[in-house]
Amino acid sequence: MRIDKDLVAASATPLVLGILLEGESYGYAILKRVDELSDGRLSWTDGMLYPLLHRLERVGHVSSSWHTAETGRRRKLYAITAHGRRALADRQSQWAVVSEALDRIWNPMTPHPAGGAA
Repeated sequence: MRIDKDLVAASATPLVLGILLEGESYGYAILKRVDELSDGRLSWTDGMLYPLLHRLERVGHVSSSWHTAETGRRRKLYAITAHGRRALADRQSQWAVVSEALDRIWNPMTPHPAGGAA
């Protein structure tokens, strides 16, 4: 299944911030985690991930530092910041509203709580 690029773009920031909420990580590991979380249905490239990480770092959602792996290879590790945690919480609330609206239109016979979950 091909995922529309607009949907991939909309979900990229919350996915990366959510992954970094699990702990600091480097680019290749983030790519692998996205693949794992989507059961292989989302295949991101370096060309998509690194500009996103750089943007998230510029706006203060992510910090980075260089570390040397046991193999001697230098890797840039990324970590979510307090500002990034707040941004992720806000994105989670927004996605809950969108998800509930889609569920209501796609599953109109399912009972939904009054006023919504968000």
